[in-house]
Amino acid sequence: MQFRSRKGDLFVPDSTDHVAALGRTTHMAVGAHQDDLEIMAYHGISACFRSRSKWFTGVVATDGSGSARTGIYETCSDDAMQRIRQDEQRKAALLGEYSALAQLGWSSAAVKADATGEVVADLEDLFAAAGPETVYLHNPADKHDTHVALAIRAIEALRKLDEPVRPRKVYGCEVWRDLDWLVDDEKITLPVDERPSLAAALVAIFDSQISGGKRYDLATAGRRLAHATYHESHETDSRRALTYAIDLTPLVHDRTLSIVDFTLRHVDRFRDDVAHRLASMS
Repeated sequence: MQFRSRKGDLFVPDSTDHVAALGRTTHMAVGAHQDDLEIMAYHGISACFRSRSKWFTGVVATDGSGSARTGIYETCSDDAMQRIRQDEQRKAALLGEYSALAQLGWSSAAVKADATGEVVADLEDLFAAAGPETVYLHNPADKHDTHVALAIRAIEALRKLDEPVRPRKVYGCEVWRDLDWLVDDEKITLPVDERPSLAAALVAIFDSQISGGKRYDLATAGRRLAHATYHESHETDSRRALTYAIDLTPLVHDRTLSIVDFTLRHVDRFRDDVAHRLASMS
């Protein structure tokens, strides 16, 4: 697998041949930054962990440059910080027993512009080689520009695949904006309460972010618990941890659908739900 960025790298934790490692993939996640996969796609990581028939492959699009740093990382150069973040991501792949980990090495600016189409081309190659059944992406209502851009690039890449090899399910997941605002019948609830020690350890590996000033370890666990508790007001909790997702599968299988219109229809249905409840109680 040859990536178009000079920083591109494919890592296979169990040293299986690269072609075979990608080919056995059943679940695949595409995240913008190191640690995004472990926050947004733990559902897939957990489903594949120690399985003989399911394999998780992660894709990180950016190179880790420009990240905030304090404490012991405060004096790190940008190049050194990139290496640290990339090493942390490989450690997560080892711990989570991923089938493969692709770090594409693009800058955030390149992902957002993709003037040459190379980001989409890298993603298309990976999707074609892996043929995953389930794909996890950033959700298009996320508030981080790079996350939104990457979701669009990934959908563009998936649309280029022949129909038979497109994934059965594509989920838009939470990182920088929760999806608890979705009306209930449009929420995809992804249970993430299996192997809580693994879930905690995967996020904790990214010490450059946690010690660097962002408590993603506590925030991620707290969000998952909150979703499980507040998901249903009239029943006891059936799960200990949940994440929410938008079903993006229609966008992949219908190339004529506008990503903007598709996303705003979810927003409009939320608005209508609020308006109807207020009107009915007034």
